[in-house]
Amino acid sequence: MENWSVEQVCNWLKQRNLGELVPKFREEEVSGAALLALNDRMVQQLVKKIGHQAVLMDLIKKYQQQKSGPESLTYCCETASQKFPEVIRGKNLKSFFARCKTLQWTSSYALPDFPYDVKCILAEKKCPDHSMRIRIIEFLQADMTKYLEGSLYPNSQQYNIVVNALLQAYPFLDEDGNGFLLWKRALKDRFKYVRRPIEDDEQVLRNKCKFGHRRGQSRKSSFAENKLADVQVQVEEEPAHLKGNTMDLHIKWLNQEYMKTQRNWEEVDNRMNVTIEIRRKMISDKAPLKDILRLFPFLRCPYQLFREFQLLTHMDIYKKTVEILEIYSENILSLYVVRNNPINIMLQENLKQHTEEDVLKYMKMTAACLLLPEVFGDDSSLFAAVNEEVKAVTPVLEVKNPFNMNSCEFALYIEREELAQLNDCTMALAALVAAFHVFAIPCPKRIHRTLNFLESLVFEVRNPASLP
Repeated sequence: MENWSVEQVCNWLKQRNLGELVPKFREEEVSGAALLALNDRMVQQLVKKIGHQAVLMDLIKKYQQQKSGPESLTYCCETASQKFPEVIRGKNLKSFFARCKTLQWTSSYALPDFPYDVKCILAEKKCPDHSMRIRIIEFLQADMTKYLEGSLYPNSQQYNIVVNALLQAYPFLDEDGNGFLLWKRALKDRFKYVRRPIEDDEQVLRNKCKFGHRRGQSRKSSFAENKLADVQVQVEEEPAHLKGNTMDLHIKWLNQEYMKTQRNWEEVDNRMNVTIEIRRKMISDKAPLKDILRLFPFLRCPYQLFREFQLLTHMDIYKKTVEILEIYSENILSLYVVRNNPINIMLQENLKQHTEEDVLKYMKMTAACLLLPEVFGDDSSLFAAVNEEVKAVTPVLEVKNPFNMNSCEFALYIEREELAQLNDCTMALAALVAAFHVFAIPCPKRIHRTLNFLESLVFEVRNPASLP
């Protein structure tokens, strides 16, 4: 089983009535060696149904019990050459040793010696902030490159091994059971970031040309021209064209699906993932917002806006916003600076008309949200237009009847046009913060302190901004 390919694993699953798992196992490139290396947490990430989890773990456990013990790399090679002398020849020999090398890499990998400041944070069992996460990922990427003897293309199994080692050593990094996928995605993104500017590595250039990266084709080095000339011709004539057609099909599908009342959200997520590179390129190139929304209308949906934010920052903006308002609402409303504010006066009048605890809490959170700019001395018109016409071109909230439970309305506006309807103040505040990041819009100076306070809490910086 250790030497099974991904397809052999998939066939094995089908034979044991676990065919539903095949697409996910193919996507994650689970080979035989990777299958045997799965632990409980990784199985939970791969398999959603508890019954399937139990069956899979039982099958793996039984196989491991039948083994007399782990074989060394030398023993593996000797045994295989004795049993299958006709197989271990030519290209098969090369692939066999490659598999053996992977197994050796798996058994010998150990986490790197992190810098002192990272060690301190990990020793305190504190969830690292955004900058500290980046430092951890940087060291993991550099360490993996060392183990891979300079290669910048780990396979899915090797990503799994490293992330699993990290979370086993520091379980508190596994946030609500979602840490494995988040750290793996961050590590993959780091390798992409490192590969992007490289112009003198044959393996990187070959893959850039293979997958249609223009940077790999435009370089002037004679080395690349001599080694990859034939590949470049193919990329210029066919793959780039095919890639463009494929992207057009994804965009067309997204636009058609957006017009439906019943949407296939799982497929929407998949196609938004596939198209994220071209979307981020448009945004970084300052393409008009109307053009971006015309191609990707699902960015008008709060769920997709929050999801895009999470793909960029690995942070759940909605969850963080709920926590912020729940923690700070009472403190904000008790500040002297907001005592005579019209929003606070309106709140006090409406509180007298209700007794339900949930309604009172919701109204206080709404008031705290709308009063934030006043607390920091910022321009509230750049934050929310309450029962007024929106005048700001930067992201701003439109709020109507904020304390009327039957007629309150929240909407996010950008460039004086409505982007999304929102359910409540929490979703509205999360959408406002997310919009600045997702669409790469500079924060106006007259609202900077308010947004800095919110972002410092969302990104969990070590010394977050505090209320005045």
